[in-house]
Amino acid sequence: MGVCDAIRQNAPVGKPTAMSAPHPPKVAGIDPMVPVSTHTAAPPEGMSSAPGAFIQDRLAGWVSDLTTLHELTERLSGTSTLDSALPEVLAAGAALVGAGRGLLVLEPADGGGPSRTIGLGLTHAELGHIETVPRSATAYGRFLEGLPDTDGPLASPDILGEAGLDPRSREVAARLGYAASYAQPLGTETAGRLGAAVWLYDEPAEPLERQCHLVGVYARYAAGHLTRLLELERARADIAVIAEELLPSRLPRIPGVRLAARHRAAPQGGGDWYDALSLPDNALGLSVGSAGGSGPTALAAMGRLRAGLRAYAVMEGEDPVAVLSDLELLLRLTEPARAATALYAYCEPDRRTIVLAGAGHTPPLVTGERRTEFVETTLSAPLGMLSCWEAPSVEFTPRSGETVLFYTDGLLRRTGATMDRAFARLRSVAAGVPQALRQDPGALADHVLRAVLPDGTDRSESAEDIALLAARFD
Repeated sequence: MGVCDAIRQNAPVGKPTAMSAPHPPKVAGIDPMVPVSTHTAAPPEGMSSAPGAFIQDRLAGWVSDLTTLHELTERLSGTSTLDSALPEVLAAGAALVGAGRGLLVLEPADGGGPSRTIGLGLTHAELGHIETVPRSATAYGRFLEGLPDTDGPLASPDILGEAGLDPRSREVAARLGYAASYAQPLGTETAGRLGAAVWLYDEPAEPLERQCHLVGVYARYAAGHLTRLLELERARADIAVIAEELLPSRLPRIPGVRLAARHRAAPQGGGDWYDALSLPDNALGLSVGSAGGSGPTALAAMGRLRAGLRAYAVMEGEDPVAVLSDLELLLRLTEPARAATALYAYCEPDRRTIVLAGAGHTPPLVTGERRTEFVETTLSAPLGMLSCWEAPSVEFTPRSGETVLFYTDGLLRRTGATMDRAFARLRSVAAGVPQALRQDPGALADHVLRAVLPDGTDRSESAEDIALLAARFD
C-alpha cells in the first residue's frame, strides 16, 4: 500500500492542532515541505537524554512528506488528458488535507475553455446544489471571480457558525452535511487563473499548517501539469475543427441512393477523408482515402488531394482509373515524398451500377439480407509509389436494399488486431446488423463503428483516423 493510500485511509477527523517543522533541503526538484523555523524546537519533556530520537522522528516526518508528494506527483504525471488529470488532482488534495469530499472547477481566466466541474464524493445533484450558491459567497467562487483577498488558500473552519454567512450557503451546507471547507486556487504566472478546488469536512475542522503547505506545493505542480494538458486539448480541438472543415459539409441527394458518413479524427490529426460529388446524368462520385502521416501537414495534404480528386472527377469521373492516374501525377509533382491511398467509385443509382478503382486502398464491403462480402478489386500500390498504372477498374451491381461501405484502414487498425482478423471482424459485424437498422445508412454506420471497435470510436490514444461512407441503394 502506497503512502498516499495510507493517508487517505487515515485522514484526520475533527479540527487538529496546527503544527510546524524545520525546513528540509530541496529534494528531487520538490520544494521543501515547511517554511524554515527561526527557533530550534526542544525535545519534549523526558526526552532530554535522547535528543537523537527526536531528531530522527522529525527527519522521518520530512522523508514521509517528500515520499507522499513524490508518489502523488508521479500519479499525476501519468495522466495525459484533462478528464484523467482533474479527478487525480482532486483526490490527491483531499488526501493531503484530510477531507472526504470536494469539487474542482476548471475555468481558465482567458475564456478560451474548456470548462469542467467535477466532484469527489458528491453526486451530480449535490454539485448542482452547491452551484446554486452565489459565487461571491463561496471560497472557490471568489477565486474564479477574481475578487479581492483571494491570492492564497481560504479556510472556513466552521461554516455553520460563521457570522454573516450567506443564507444560501448555510442552507446548502446543512442539506449536504458539510461543516468546514478548505479552498485552493489553481493557476500559474504564465497562464493565469485556471480554476479552483475546495475540499469539504463533515465536522468543523481546519488542516494543519504542514498539510496546508503540502497541498500548496502539490497545487503548484498540478497547475503546471494542467496548463500543459489544457494547451494540448485546445490544439486537438483546433485540429478537429480544421479536419471537419476540410470534409463535405453535407452529402448530395441523388434519387435511388441514400448516403451517410462518419469521421473520427485522431487527436493529433490525420489525413483520412471521404467525399461524395454529384455528377451529370444523376451520377454520383464517391471516394475515400488517406494521406500518409499525421498532424497539420497530413491535414493539408488531405485537403489538397481531396480537392484534386473532385476536380478530376468532374472532368472524367466515369473513368475511375483516369481519375486516380491524374491524382497520382498530382501527388508526384506536389508532394513527391508522401504516399497516399485512395478509392474512387463512379455510381449510377438508377441502374444500380458501380465502377471503381483503388490505389493501395481497402476494398468496399457490400451488405444486405442475402450477402455480406468484400468487393473484389484489383491490387495496386499506393499513390506516389506506382511505376505505372496497371490496375484496371472493376464493375459490380449492388442489389436493391443493399448498402456499400467505403472505409479507411483506420477502422481496421483501431481494432488492435491483425489485418486478417480485423477484416473478418468487420464482415461479421456487418452481417449481424439488425434488420431494423439496415433501412438507415447512418444507423448502420453507427452500429458498425460501435461493434467493430472494442474501446469505442474515440480512443484518445489512437493515432488512426477513421472515415466511413455508407451508400444504401433503393
